[in-house]
Amino acid sequence: MSTDTPAIDAVIFDLGGVLIDWNPRHLYRKLFADEAEMERFLAEVCTPAWNLEQDRGRPWAQAIAELSACHPDQAELIAAYRGRWPEMLNGAIAGTVALLERLDDAGVPLYALTNWSAETWPYAERLYPFLARFRAIVVSGRIGLVKPEPAIYRHALARFGLAPERTLFIDDSAKNVEGARAVGLHALRFAGAEALARDLARLGLPV
Repeated sequence: MSTDTPAIDAVIFDLGGVLIDWNPRHLYRKLFADEAEMERFLAEVCTPAWNLEQDRGRPWAQAIAELSACHPDQAELIAAYRGRWPEMLNGAIAGTVALLERLDDAGVPLYALTNWSAETWPYAERLYPFLARFRAIVVSGRIGLVKPEPAIYRHALARFGLAPERTLFIDDSAKNVEGARAVGLHALRFAGAEALARDLARLGLPV
């Protein structure tokens, strides 16, 4: 490890898109015959910004009711976002889980920081045993903060007892990676397990 490589004591993982294949398209491809119509619905009705407010803690019942009032012709499709939410999960991302397991087996302290609704989080806890590898997990919907807001990274660091300059954060969102860097964390944007393995090795982590 070169002298300009940071010393990393712990790793914080994002979950959706890094370790868990969550995507509303897994559900909505079953509900739309036309891909373009589906993409329009997810861009204009059940948008990422709308979903983020549930990740922040807004109750799903309130979110569905308010959006359905604005788009009454789409009410059934909107209700499916919560009613059939588990169908948005397409299993674990095996390559990344393998890296997580190797890091844990080597004794690297591991944590998770996720934008996730408190109401749907129990599905993940039941479905993904690898979550037990984490020493602690911060779920945005439980604390009323979301990435990339600086406060959620500071909250996580304080709860985990970590120094940002000695901690690595991994996320698939460029905005979330930049948010982490803004509070002093080392951060990598996830672009697949093979690339992540190379980056972790470059940082001197045992993968």
